Amino acid sequence: MAEVVDNFDWDNVGANSFGGNYSAEERARMEEMYSDTLTTVQEEEVVRGVVVGITDRDVILNIGFKSDGLVPVSEFRDLPDLKPGDEVEVFIEEQENANGQLILSRKKAKIKQAWKAIYDALENDTILEGVVKRRTKGGLIMDLDGVEAFLPGSQIDVKPIRDFDIYVGRRMEVKVVKINAAFDNVVVSHKVLIEKDLEKQREAILNNLEKGQILEGVIKNMTNFGVFIDLGGVDGLLHITDISWGRIAHPSEVLQLDQKLNVVVLDFDEAKKRISLGLKQLTPHPWDSLPEDMGVGSKVKGRIVNVADYGAFMEIIPGVEGLIHVSEMSWSQHLRNPQDFIKQGDVVEAQILTLDREDRKMSLGIKQLSEDPWTRGDFAEKYAVGTKHNGLVRNLTNFGLFVELEEGVDGLVHVSDLSWTKKIKHPSEVVKVGDRLDVLVLELDVANRRLALGHKQLEENPWDTFQTVFTPGSVHRATITEKNDRGAVLELPYGIEGFAYPKSLQKEDGSQAENGESLDFRVVEFSKDDRRIVLSHTAVYNQSQEEESRASKFKKKTPTATAGGVATTSAADVKKATSQPAEKSTLGDLDALSALRDRMMGSEREAGEQKLQAQASKKAAPAAEEEGLVARVTKAASDAIDTVTHAAEDVVDRAKHLLDSDDDTNKEDKA
Repeated sequence: MAEVVDNFDWDNVGANSFGGNYSAEERARMEEMYSDTLTTVQEEEVVRGVVVGITDRDVILNIGFKSDGLVPVSEFRDLPDLKPGDEVEVFIEEQENANGQLILSRKKAKIKQAWKAIYDALENDTILEGVVKRRTKGGLIMDLDGVEAFLPGSQIDVKPIRDFDIYVGRRMEVKVVKINAAFDNVVVSHKVLIEKDLEKQREAILNNLEKGQILEGVIKNMTNFGVFIDLGGVDGLLHITDISWGRIAHPSEVLQLDQKLNVVVLDFDEAKKRISLGLKQLTPHPWDSLPEDMGVGSKVKGRIVNVADYGAFMEIIPGVEGLIHVSEMSWSQHLRNPQDFIKQGDVVEAQILTLDREDRKMSLGIKQLSEDPWTRGDFAEKYAVGTKHNGLVRNLTNFGLFVELEEGVDGLVHVSDLSWTKKIKHPSEVVKVGDRLDVLVLELDVANRRLALGHKQLEENPWDTFQTVFTPGSVHRATITEKNDRGAVLELPYGIEGFAYPKSLQKEDGSQAENGESLDFRVVEFSKDDRRIVLSHTAVYNQSQEEESRASKFKKKTPTATAGGVATTSAADVKKATSQPAEKSTLGDLDALSALRDRMMGSEREAGEQKLQAQASKKAAPAAEEEGLVARVTKAASDAIDTVTHAAEDVVDRAKHLLDSDDDTNKEDKA
């Protein structure tokens, strides 16, 4: 058991404890020395640390904090020679996690430093270096110390780049041209660095540039209208027309991309820095190599290089072309599309019509290689007046149509020579362009190359027959096809047309005949020379009233009483007949002659109608519509014949009755 000290000084215990012997000044100095050994850190800032150890998974770093921090080894792949004692920059994520561990990140430190460098580069116009990670649509993706930046394809080089893959993995110097902080997007350019280097070269070239100077260049771009050539810092345009003396459709026919070639300076604009180049000017002009014996009348062979609306261009040799006008392609007088004769790429033979070596112009002709049909020896005999031909309708006009009988031989068919029966206003009512048409030669003028043709002349003039059918006073069935203020056009049998005045269209009930109606019409006027028939429907029923009135007069002159079936005559009638025998005899004779004349005209009319029916039968087509038309025409003709026959029989009967009455009167007088 310990011995208890009775005289222990409890008041001095604190003074003799640990640190109790330090004065206030000494204590303050000691606290300051201790605080200097500790580092105060803030989260989300970059600090420098010393590697104190390396394990399989982590790198241990001392940043002067109360504890060391850990960083994954994977973040030090770019430092394969890392060892203890090396200093690196790290980013403080957390001062103390749940395990009391300091969390650091070298990757985030690099990104933060990279963004700082990017903003500084944009503000100070400095150059950054990065690695191309991969290609993307329209450009490349670069790694700028952990920050991805977009390098557009147009900003890679001063010349167009056709293969972006060749840049993947390369280190390139770029300049920052745009930053989108909201989306952390960075756009860089490598082209601006090249342009600065080329600007000095461009100025040197432009200062020494002269017209006619020959330069070496590389084709950097190719278009439909020409190629752009890099002359070593400055571009020039080689137009497609200055590539070759001959015609080419595209520069790729004779040139290739990245091809080196010599060109001559044709012109340049210092203000706009535009240079026009030429390639064909380095070779002699092909016109200078034409044979001396080549002249007007010479036959040449070449390739059609262009076809226009007015003609075609034929290339005899590259750079030497001649125009074949469309009028020189055929003897035909109707100009057609040159595509109907030749196509681009065809190889043809032609004759030189004109040749101007100074202006380098040449006109050619193809038709001159064949004989002019109008100068052939058998032409006048072949196309003599009255000969029949079949031709192709080439053109329609208001006054007629042109028919091509053979290549170079055309004739005119006047609109009045298309039909005997119809009044045709325009040839399109009968034919159309491209149809075949039978024609008859009416006139031939070889000196003036004129040929008059007719179509209706192939048939007999039906108006000679119409004159016997449509006699004045005859009645026919007709259909109104057109009606206006001046009158109506009527369709008569056999395809002939007639005309009726408005006053002649009034029907028996007082109404007017309308378009499309079929009625009986009486012929009022017939003119063969004018091919005109005037008809009237009103005259049909008015004429019937006159005939009824005339018939009633005839009845008054005949015996009215009979006895035992024998006709009796009163004394007054006998006396009247005896006192005027000559007048009755003369009137009977005239009526008999009239009846005989009507019979003769009826026979002639019947013969004419039969002739027209035979002609209509020959023209009848197998189509149902045309057969129906023939049937209607035949029926109309038959009705007309019946009407005329009945009228003639009635007149004959009346004449006989008058003659018999005169004979009976004479016999009674003699008795």
